[in-house]
This record gives sequence, structure tokens and C-alpha cells, in this order.
Amino acid sequence: MIRVLIADDQALLRGSFRVLVDSAPDLEVVGEASDGAEAAELAEKERPDVVLMDVRMPELDGIEATRRICASPATEGVHVLMLTTFDLDAYVYSALRAGASGFLLKDTPPAELLTAIRVVAAGEGLLAPSITRRLIAEFARLPEPGQRVAASLDNITTREREVLSLIARGLSNDEIAGTLHLGLATVKTHIGHLLHKLAARDRAQLVIAAYESGLVRASV
Repeated sequence: MIRVLIADDQALLRGSFRVLVDSAPDLEVVGEASDGAEAAELAEKERPDVVLMDVRMPELDGIEATRRICASPATEGVHVLMLTTFDLDAYVYSALRAGASGFLLKDTPPAELLTAIRVVAAGEGLLAPSITRRLIAEFARLPEPGQRVAASLDNITTREREVLSLIARGLSNDEIAGTLHLGLATVKTHIGHLLHKLAARDRAQLVIAAYESGLVRASV
């Protein structure tokens, strides 16, 4: 079972998400939080696989709650899936930098939301190619003052740089394999090495590392 924590300040939405998630045979809700502080506390207590995290909440917003969850050794392995009302919301880039594994709009069709939870629980960043090209390129131009720290690529190989660059440009594993004339298993191995060397939680964090290191520019 994939264990899910729901964090949203609107009780009606929390209830709706609970009903939806619990309707899936492989998913279960293990808790609800009405603000970011409560979400961080429950994440440490329940150790869910995925936190559905609203961006805007009282007391502590979803971005800061995500930062606490992703930075704490006590919640290592907990993945955060951000929920936002606005397409291309300026909060999205901040959420990804805080450690979120991806984001969805709140009006995402139910079946897609359930699929997204499964994808994030499996350790994959929820950044479809079209979203990566459109969103990351936009918000890589908007670093938070004093918080942008360039990732170091000193320890990665030339081939790993090529793979990382293509990930940041929104290519899927299959597309990377075709572009570099590599086997799919080899691409996955390179991505595994990148995750380890760059201390990245998932694919979403690799995209951020590629932009913040200067390997890929936002204008591409």
C-alpha cells in the first residue's frame, strides 16, 4: 500500500481528496493536516510515502513545510507532491527547490491525480516533458535572492553531463536513449549515478541542479 498524507487548509478539499485516494485499492490516507506545521509533524509521525501538499496554508505555508520535510533525516524517503490552483504559479519553482517531487493543479482529473501519487511514490519526479520545458525555463529566471546555490558538477562524467542536460530539456528516458544511441538500461544507470552524485531525491531535483549549475540555461 502507498501511504498518503493530505495537507490542505480547506476541510472540504481534504475530505474530497481522502475519498478519492481511499477509493484506490493500492492507496490509503494515513492522516490529514490543515496547515504546514501540522503537515511536517504528521509526516514525521506517520512516515507517509507521499504528502499531497497545498501551497497556500496558514501558520506555515506548503513550501516551508516541504523544505522541513525534505531536509529532515526523520522524513527521508517521504515525497511531496505540491498542489496549486494556478498554472505557472510562481510558487512552483520555489516548491521544487524546497525538495518537492513535482506539482499538480487542483483541477487535475481524478485518475491523473492517483497516477501522479504512484509515480512520485516510486521516486520519479512528476515533471512531464512539456511541463519541464515550459515551467522550469520560466522559473529558472526567478531565483530567490540569497537562496540560490549552484550545484557542483565536478564529479560527474561527460556522458552523465549529456544525460543531465537532456533531462533538464524535458526528454524522457526513451528519448535520451535514442538521442545518445544508448540502451534504456544504460540511461537508467546514468540517472542513478546522477541522483547519487548530486544528492538529488528524484528527477525533479536533477532538473533544478542542471539549471542552477549553469549546465542548461533558462532561455533554451
